[in-house]
Amino acid sequence: MTYMRGVSLPRLHILTDETVQSRWSHLDIARYAAAGGADAVQYREKRPRTTRELVETARAIRELCEARGIALIVDDRADVALAAGAHGVHLGRDDLDSDTARRILGPGALIGRTANSYEEAAAVWGGPIDYLGVGPVFGTSTKANPAPALGLEALARICRDAPVPVIAIGSITPERIPEVIAAGAHGVAVVSAVVCADDPAEAVRACRRALDAALAERSAR
Repeated sequence: MTYMRGVSLPRLHILTDETVQSRWSHLDIARYAAAGGADAVQYREKRPRTTRELVETARAIRELCEARGIALIVDDRADVALAAGAHGVHLGRDDLDSDTARRILGPGALIGRTANSYEEAAAVWGGPIDYLGVGPVFGTSTKANPAPALGLEALARICRDAPVPVIAIGSITPERIPEVIAAGAHGVAVVSAVVCADDPAEAVRACRRALDAALAERSAR
């Protein structure tokens, strides 16, 4: 399916994060993501910020993403996504319900939803969403109170049963990408392996190479 402004469902999502590192800004990470071949930038701000500040940053990232032909997805806030002209929103467990987000953003927006277990995935996959963000597959170092690591077997079960594509998240590295794609994931969302790297653009390229190779191998089966 093609979404608004001609963007298809991305496979390589790079999340911005200024809490696990202090060298790169959200906009810096977006630039590195675009340079390295990402399909989407996911703007994730977990620190207290005003709505105006969130919208201003999201708009700056959107301009960069549109110039590169990639998607901008805003974490948590459908209102910020709408105000900034983003391609979509990714909603956590405690965020706005999917039906309301769809009414706010319209039929052409990308809407993703977090699931930390099979039960959580099944509870939301029948709603008006375009993909599930499933994890943490291998654990995570970017959240203060993370859910337990899901593991590849549980990921594969969700990928098998879900009627929407699955984006795997949680300590995803280039070395682990083949495993999650073999488990059935549509793509991956990457945080620490990129934002904590000395060369984030090259880290994105490594993820892109691993993802493309894994997808090619899966399609050849």
